[in-house]
Amino acid sequence: MNTESIRTTLNLAANEAINRRHEFLTLEHLLWALLDDERAADIILNCAANPDDIRLGLELFFVETMQPLPHGVERIPEESAAFERVLHRAVIQAQSSGQEKLDGGNLLAAMFSEPHSHARYLLEKEGVTRLDLLNYISHGISKLDGGGTMTTPEGGDLEDDIEDAERAPQRDVLKAFTANLSERAAEGKIDPLIGREAELLRTIQVLCRRRKNNPLYVGEPGVGKTAIAEGLALAIHNKTVPDAIDGFEVFSLDMGALLAGTRYRGDFENRLKAVINELRQRDKAILFIDEIHTIVGAGATSGGTMDASNILKPALASGELRCIGSTTYSEYKASFERDRALARRFQVIEISQPSVADTIAILHGLKPLYEATHGVSYTDEAIKVSAELAAKYINDRYLPDKAIDVIDEVGSAMRLKPLAERRDTITEHDVELVVARMAKIPPKT
Repeated sequence: MNTESIRTTLNLAANEAINRRHEFLTLEHLLWALLDDERAADIILNCAANPDDIRLGLELFFVETMQPLPHGVERIPEESAAFERVLHRAVIQAQSSGQEKLDGGNLLAAMFSEPHSHARYLLEKEGVTRLDLLNYISHGISKLDGGGTMTTPEGGDLEDDIEDAERAPQRDVLKAFTANLSERAAEGKIDPLIGREAELLRTIQVLCRRRKNNPLYVGEPGVGKTAIAEGLALAIHNKTVPDAIDGFEVFSLDMGALLAGTRYRGDFENRLKAVINELRQRDKAILFIDEIHTIVGAGATSGGTMDASNILKPALASGELRCIGSTTYSEYKASFERDRALARRFQVIEISQPSVADTIAILHGLKPLYEATHGVSYTDEAIKVSAELAAKYINDRYLPDKAIDVIDEVGSAMRLKPLAERRDTITEHDVELVVARMAKIPPKT
């Protein structure tokens, strides 16, 4: 599994021991060489440690503690037992985390399994802990972003969680905690956006602002707020947007993944900071947060003193992060009016319920997708009746969502019929039967 960089590091360590005329090749020589390894040095820096201070500590250790061989004695340094154990552990850790190649991060992590080594002492003296190191290796969580060392909750087993982190594969922060809507659009997994041209144009106008370039969709559940964000990603992919927004990627925040397993104080906050920092580094990135009201107070399960909204505010205000949110009228009043500072960073775009006529147009646009899924065809009258009956009889939900559910439900019902009763065409009567069942009313006779 050794890479060219690891071979270079091992050679540097051996040469350092030879040049200093040391009898053994030790972890301290390895740490000295790792300070010149780009990957290892980056990890140390992101654990808020100073590589120069570590090097100075190693120099003092070599001079004051390790005696050189007597003059006239020439001997190739012998690898110490601790040196061999660390190399062995590093390979095992890399394999268990799914890595194809060994790197400096694996060697640094393995050093913490040698409690009596001066190399570990110097790392800990600079504030580097094994959990900090593994958090950066596995999740990209840097202490430079303001996140301190995580602490285990009362009664928790820190060693078990460190072992879990060691086994965790190294992964991209955005892949771990967001869904790339642009990739989904390229794969044909996003339905077309129909009848929301004005709202989409307004979204693009807000995104192109210098400051407070954050649209906030406010509307009742089911009116198509999420569909507009997905439609933006699809329009960008299809290159039907102005040049100012061309080439942007849209990422949807996965709040469940962010909160999952947040057993340490600051764990949630550090994950969110890592996502924000990664997006800041991309010139053309847009973050979509569905049900954005959930970020107010999010993170409390991890014992943190800051919720997600306070972490987002600086990036939103400066314009460094473009963010689209969606929420309902009731949640907007409950969450955003309580947090006026957060509300000021967004530009509200009201998403109203479409009319029956607009809903019929939306259903006609989506009809080919549902026909392909269910292997049927819908008559124009069936589409029209689906919108009209959903608006009249399904009163606990909103258009177009409830009308889309009707055509999906009637298609599914036809597929499940016995072969002798199954038909290729969905008629007005089929729709009436399904709506009656959904609304719990007697069918039309």
